[in-house]
Parts: sequence; structure tokens; C-alpha cells
Amino acid sequence: MLASTPPGSSQDSSQGTSQGTSPGATLVAPWWKVFGDPVLDALVDRALAHNSDLLLAGARLEEARATLSASRATEYPTLNLQVPFQATRTLQSTGVSDSRVIQPALAASWELDLWGRNRDLTRAAALRLQASEADQRGAALSVSATTVQSYVALLALDAQLALSRATLVSRQEALRLAEDQARVGYISQLQLTQAQAEYASVAQTIPQQELAIRRQEHALALLTGDTARDQPRGLAFDQLSLPAPPALVPSALLERRPDIVQAARQLAATDATLAARQSAFLPQVSLSASAGRLYVNALDYDPIRVWSIGASALAPIFDAGRLRSQFDIAAAQRDQAAFTYRSRVLTALSEVENALAGLDRLAEQQRFALQRRDVLARSLQYAHDRYEAGYAGYLEELDAQRNLFAQDNELIRIQQTALENRIALIRALGGPLP
Repeated sequence: MLASTPPGSSQDSSQGTSQGTSPGATLVAPWWKVFGDPVLDALVDRALAHNSDLLLAGARLEEARATLSASRATEYPTLNLQVPFQATRTLQSTGVSDSRVIQPALAASWELDLWGRNRDLTRAAALRLQASEADQRGAALSVSATTVQSYVALLALDAQLALSRATLVSRQEALRLAEDQARVGYISQLQLTQAQAEYASVAQTIPQQELAIRRQEHALALLTGDTARDQPRGLAFDQLSLPAPPALVPSALLERRPDIVQAARQLAATDATLAARQSAFLPQVSLSASAGRLYVNALDYDPIRVWSIGASALAPIFDAGRLRSQFDIAAAQRDQAAFTYRSRVLTALSEVENALAGLDRLAEQQRFALQRRDVLARSLQYAHDRYEAGYAGYLEELDAQRNLFAQDNELIRIQQTALENRIALIRALGGPLP
């Protein structure tokens, strides 16, 4: 059950200064290590280092970091070197006059951020950087969870293939026995054809399962940024397990979900952008200064020292509604971000509740499935004993074998679903339980 404390959108400006953008295990807590499978650990580490989606998230983070640097630069003065050169020839009463003027100077300018417009734009860029960092962490969590799910699915397919091969051996032995008994007339041709059909039924599943295993290996290779190849195995499927979570999970854990953090930072960024657009209606005040020397006709001429200092104010009077439109755009983007945040929170609550509900139901289903498996195993033994004693036909034993084979496959499916549900809970909570 999820505790009823709603996730907040608290901001932590320190998150905008995280170091290192290369995808890796530092982006997400290594929750998969509880399996105790070194092969799985290596697969996830490789996925976190080479997955294309994670590399793309890292590139977006670098873009956001560069955008923040560019925005911060607007808060400081600019200093430029200018070297204007002018050559003229004029006709005067005394004849032709040539003039060459060079005026190298240093020019500085600075916009006084009286209303905080540049400061708000910088704050918006910093918050978008934090959103990009959360996006990268979310990509890392998604990649790790998908890799573990794919590995679990691969081991489940291995278990199903091993079960089919073992069943095929028993079906082959039963078919050989049926053929011997049919030759001496102990069983009918109908019973023989039933044994042949059961053998073929199991045999045809093996190529299908082998193909599914190969495709699953290719999917794992894609996740790890590798070419298609055989994947190593570690633990057997029945050795995989995850610790059970507590019955009560505080909803405050949802605050660490990367997608919620991202949405919260985007919402705060749009608020800052809206404030900057509102400040654009107010006058902009700038200071400027320059200092240099004036050279006339020859560089060795004693230059004239020149300088200037001034201030300017620019107030919008008429712009055909451009500033108003920009403000309306920022307001609409703020509303979109608010709706996105609300949707992310509701989705997260739903995903956690669904995963928690699945824990009890799947545990109950697994318990009944094991009980049914025990009953079917005894039923097969009874059918076999009755067949050998001559009290029942071979079809009764075949039916019991078919039921037990189907139940064993069902147990593998339930165990796989239970593991995937635990992984889904970890993903829904944004990481493992503390």
C-alpha cells in the first residue's frame, strides 16, 4: 500500500552542479546486484555505458549545460577590441589630399539588470539543466530495468526450453514403449497415434523456443549497444529472486522519481521564463564606455587619446504586440508544464499502486499454482500405476503428462511475471527501497 503523502516539487539548486555526464552506474543505485548474478551485473554495466538512449540523454545534458553558460554570460559586461580604419581622398583647392585614420579602442558595455530579466533567464536555464540531469537519471533507470527484465525473460525461455527437452525425452521413451505394445496388440492404433501426436506436439515447441531465445539475445545486445551475439548466462531461472518490499511504501519516495523531478524543474523553469517575459515590458538601461587612440596618416604620428562614456535607456512603446505574444507563449508553456507535472504524479501513483497490488495477487497465484502442480504430479503417478496394472488406458497417462507439462510452463510464466512486477515497482518508485 502507498502512504498518502503527496509528492512535492521541492527544488534543490545544488543538483544543477553535478559532475560527469558520461552514462554509467553512478546515475542509478545498483539495485540489480541483489540478484547476486555477476553476468547480470556485467550486462547492466555495459548497457549503462553504451546504450544509445542513455548516450542521447547525455548529449542533451551537455546542451543544457552550454545553454546555462551562455545565459550566465549575459549578466556580465562585455569587452571588445575595435580597430576602425578609414582611408579618404578629397579634392581641395590646393590639390588632392589623402587621409588615413586608424582608431584602435577598447569598448565595454553592460546592461543593468534592474528588473531581474537576465537573472530570471539564467535561473530558467539552471532549472532546465537540472531537468536534463533528471532526464539522464531516468534514462539510466529505464535502461537498467529493461536490461534486467530482458535477462529475466531470457532465463525464463531457457527454463522453458530445458523443460521441453526433458519432456521430449520422456515422450520419446513413451512413444517407443507404445510402438512395442502396438506391435504385440496390447494397445490400439488410436493409442499409438495419440503417443505420436504428443511427441510431435512437444518436439515442435523446441524450435520455436530456440528462435525466441535467439531473438531475446539480440534484444539484449541492442540494449547494451552491441551487435547480435550469444549472451552469457549466470544463475538459473529458479535461482532468481528479489527481496519482498514492505507492505506500506511512503509516497514521499516518488519525489525521487526522475520523471517527476524533471517535470518539477521544467515547471519552475517556465515560471522563471514567464517572469523574464514580464520584465521585458520595462525599460532596459545600459552603460557603455570606450577608450583608445586616434592615429592620422601615420602610425608613428603622436596619437590623440580618445574616450567616451555614456548610458542609454530603451523603453518599448510600439512593437505590434510582439512582447505581449512572447508573454502569452511563456504563460501557455507554464500551463503545459503544470499539466505535465500533474500527469506525471498521477501516473506514478497509479504505477506504484498497480505494482503493489500485483505483489499479493501474484504470490497467491504462485501458491495455488504450486499446489496444483503437486496434485498433477500425483495424478500422473496414479495414471502411470493404473496403466501398468492394466486398469486404465494409455490415453489417461498421456492426458496426465500433458497437464503436468502445461502446469510446469505456467509456473515459469508466473515466476517471470512476479519478477517483472518487482522490477516494475522499483522503476515506479524511481529506484530501490531505502
